[in-house]
Amino acid sequence: MPPPSDIVKVAIEWPGANAQLMEIDQKKPLSSIIREVCDGWSLSGSEQFALRYADGPQLYITEQSRSEIKNGTILRLAISPARAARQLLDRIQSHGIDARLEALKELAKLSADPTFATEFISMEGIGTLARLVESGTHFGEMLAFTLTAFLELMDHGIVSWDLISLSFIKQIAGYVNQPMVDVSILQRSLAILESMVLNSHSLYHRVAQEITVGQLIGHLSNQEIQTYAIALINALFLKAPEDRRQEMASTLAQKHLRSIILNHVIRGNRPIKAEMAHQLYVLQVLTFNLLEERMMTKMDPSDQAQRDIIFELRRIAFDGENDPSGTEKRKAMYTKDYKMLGFTNHVNPAMDFTQTPPGMLALDNMLYLAKLHQDTYIRIVLENSSREDKHECPFGRCAIELTRMLCEILQVGELPNEGCNDYHPMFFTHDRAWEEFFCVCIQLLNKTWKEMRATAEDFNKVMQVVREQITRTLAMKPSSLDQLKGKLRGLSYSEILRLRQSERMSQDDFQSPPIIELRERIQPEILELIKQQRLNRLCEGSCFRKLGNRRRQEKFWFCRLSLNHKVLHYGDLDESPQGEVPFELLTDKIPVSDIKSVVTGKDCPHMKEKSALKQNKEVLEQAFSILYDPDENLNFVAPNKYEYCIWTDGLCALLGREMGSDLTRSDLDTLISMEMKLRLLDLENITIPEAPPPVPKEPSTYNFTYNYG
Repeated sequence: MPPPSDIVKVAIEWPGANAQLMEIDQKKPLSSIIREVCDGWSLSGSEQFALRYADGPQLYITEQSRSEIKNGTILRLAISPARAARQLLDRIQSHGIDARLEALKELAKLSADPTFATEFISMEGIGTLARLVESGTHFGEMLAFTLTAFLELMDHGIVSWDLISLSFIKQIAGYVNQPMVDVSILQRSLAILESMVLNSHSLYHRVAQEITVGQLIGHLSNQEIQTYAIALINALFLKAPEDRRQEMASTLAQKHLRSIILNHVIRGNRPIKAEMAHQLYVLQVLTFNLLEERMMTKMDPSDQAQRDIIFELRRIAFDGENDPSGTEKRKAMYTKDYKMLGFTNHVNPAMDFTQTPPGMLALDNMLYLAKLHQDTYIRIVLENSSREDKHECPFGRCAIELTRMLCEILQVGELPNEGCNDYHPMFFTHDRAWEEFFCVCIQLLNKTWKEMRATAEDFNKVMQVVREQITRTLAMKPSSLDQLKGKLRGLSYSEILRLRQSERMSQDDFQSPPIIELRERIQPEILELIKQQRLNRLCEGSCFRKLGNRRRQEKFWFCRLSLNHKVLHYGDLDESPQGEVPFELLTDKIPVSDIKSVVTGKDCPHMKEKSALKQNKEVLEQAFSILYDPDENLNFVAPNKYEYCIWTDGLCALLGREMGSDLTRSDLDTLISMEMKLRLLDLENITIPEAPPPVPKEPSTYNFTYNYG
């Protein structure tokens, strides 16, 4: 008979003594359980003790967290958080250097524990650490442990960052600005400054006064601190007032940030980890967001300077130096030329730029093409303006709509998503990457228009094909603009049609009754194959990132299903693993029989507070939780949509429920279509021998027909 659900069997350790094997009654007060443990070793003053986990982060167990204790867990009797905090606070202020170093080392480890952190902070511990830093007497390991403890304590959100003194900021900034500083000190200093900027508006201004972008860029050649430096640059960029962002962008360009990142990070000799990929993505988003002001600025038809840009487009295309002298003749010629340029409003093309988005950004793109790629611009305009078969591609209208499309694809004006790593290396290969991207895409649009032999009525169809060509190519992550051009050449209109037809096979083809019957017969075995694949992936396991309130050091955890499909094993990791994580390293587990349900998105316990935040939209779409007895949950945020589908489908399969993700539907359709084609191909290739002479009273060998489209 299984033990009651409120009884947990554990082992409890104490240095120098044999472990106690106990059955903990979860209904009893924790203080009573600690008293029993102390009595077992004849220890007095049980109120001075507490229980901690012996493995992993070794967190203190509280009344709130005790429900997480599982059967077979190894615990450790330790001094209480309050007592530990008092002892460490005294030791870090002692005169003995060795004793102080050991105390700071232990403090750096314990500070990640929220229970200990609460006690230490209540004793003015953060102020003590700040004064140690401000004194300037700590160096090397001692300073590194001090900064680590400070950052961990502040990360709990118990104390406001606004309480940090200016002298502390100056001291931390000094470590960043010094030419020769230990890497560990530099990492922690950059992380502290990043947290200051992200968590306090007033501290942003103070940090911005102490740190220059040039100093941060100088650290990008050091691979150990690249991520921290870019994270701080992003934080300063993100929190800068709107009128300062363009100025900051100009400074970054003058300091060659893009080329330094390209050479030392993207093309460096180390693989790019998830956190670095995220920071590159954030920088990409923030850079493109500088276009938002122009994107949302309408053209003023009465502004002569803006109208002059349109005149310049006309002049470059048609060599407007030979304009007629008469006003009426000049006006008629302008109208004709604007029509040839492909504007919708031939009389006053400025009206074409009054809709936002894309606003003036479209005109900026057109002028860049006309001036920097003049031959291409003139060729596109003239080859279409000279056509008389209604197949001309309207350059102006196309450029405006293409600019709007590119803004949508690259989400110009949107905040970075917290869990996204979707950066594009090619955007770091050119100082005017946005404009060059437009120039490549407008040539693609012109080429696709000709391949489709489109007319004005086909405009929207052409734009749909071009969007598909661009998004498919971006998904391939071309490493340069030249590679982008090559991949786009391979995605011609005929290739898009072929891909569409191939992808529609499972939806539109084989609708005759015999084929439908064959499909229904095949579907269960294909579903079983998919189910086994999902379960096999769960057995291999996946790494998940712990979401916190700062984007510096990443914390990971790993989860995998036991090979007999009866237990989910999980545990924390120091870094993202390169392969499979052994079960022995995963200290926590959940019996599958205890799982009650799987919830997703806004129904997840850890998403209820975050779902309204704009920047957490993608995180919300990739969140899921396991609810298990008694009233517990294990929360996940998948690293991408694919892993989300794999895990939610796999858990549904594990619980005997229907797998309903888009990935499963896609896989099901694809595999069924492949299997049907193979079977039909076999039928096509059957060679029926000539019939032998008829034998009386014997049925024929083949007595059915198989028709398919």
